[in-house]
Amino acid sequence: MSSNGDLPSVSVVIPARNCAAELPGCLDAVSAQTYPGPMEVIVATAPSTDDTEAVAQRRAHTAGSNVRSARPVRVVSNPAGTTSSGLNWAISAAAGEIIVRVDAQARLPAEYVERAVATLQRTGAANVGGVQNPVGQGEVSRIIAAALSSPFGGGPAAFRQGSDEGPVDTVYLGVFDAGALASVGGFDETLLRNQDYELNWRLREQGHVVWLDPSLAVEYQPRSSWAGLARQYFEYGAWKRVVIARSPRSIQPRQLAAPALVIGLGLSALELARGRLRGGIVPAAYVGASTLAAARLRQRLPLVGDRLRAAAAFAVMHLSWGTGFLIGRRRAR
Repeated sequence: MSSNGDLPSVSVVIPARNCAAELPGCLDAVSAQTYPGPMEVIVATAPSTDDTEAVAQRRAHTAGSNVRSARPVRVVSNPAGTTSSGLNWAISAAAGEIIVRVDAQARLPAEYVERAVATLQRTGAANVGGVQNPVGQGEVSRIIAAALSSPFGGGPAAFRQGSDEGPVDTVYLGVFDAGALASVGGFDETLLRNQDYELNWRLREQGHVVWLDPSLAVEYQPRSSWAGLARQYFEYGAWKRVVIARSPRSIQPRQLAAPALVIGLGLSALELARGRLRGGIVPAAYVGASTLAAARLRQRLPLVGDRLRAAAAFAVMHLSWGTGFLIGRRRAR
């Protein structure tokens, strides 16, 4: 794909698995991008239990039949089924000078690509990304989205809470210079989670810059069940330990908070079992902090009952992440 004047060509890559319901909305948002340069869309479909493949093929056929379409869609197969392998398959088929990584659950604002490309060119960064904006659909998802929006719940990572533009350790999704991305070998296919952070670590190790642009806010739909949230965060913690074991210098202090909490609560339980009241200090402090953080969500959650459920969401995320970090899988597959 050739450049159009000074505008670089763009390839949007989307890994898709069991997302037949979400994929059309994602593709609609990509198709509505205001970027005036050449842009293609590549969907890497994994083996699914729903109609993901059919939805992707149908969109590719529809886009291909419209000769005026500025957003051609292609579908490639991702037999391994993982997010990392899907991204790498899509990237290998991409012709763009810039790679835009998108999840099927994400909804890009119309000016996302245009702004991100401008920021990439302005800063000379290898990867530009923005802020994850959790937006729930359904009762449980709405509570979880509010909890994720809190620094206490989602954590202080720049892509969740950042308001200042500049270099960071990682970003949500990512808009990459294709040459820089190729120079580090793409995504690590042995990682089922934490692959974005690990890739950004390798970019930074090679001297590249990862840049946060807070104007690039992307809507994200959280899990819609407590069990799904617990599984998700357990896996986050488990795979984070794998990444840290490989690259110890990549660790950030914030990543030790949840494991420390789990250890602290475990020791507290032992103290209380021995009749020592000091064992109640850590649980009481955590409950108090959770309640206070939930109270600050009053604007998003006007009902007291919903704020209490948000406090419960904090506990699910923190304890699942910390437990996964401590006792999850020992090695990447």
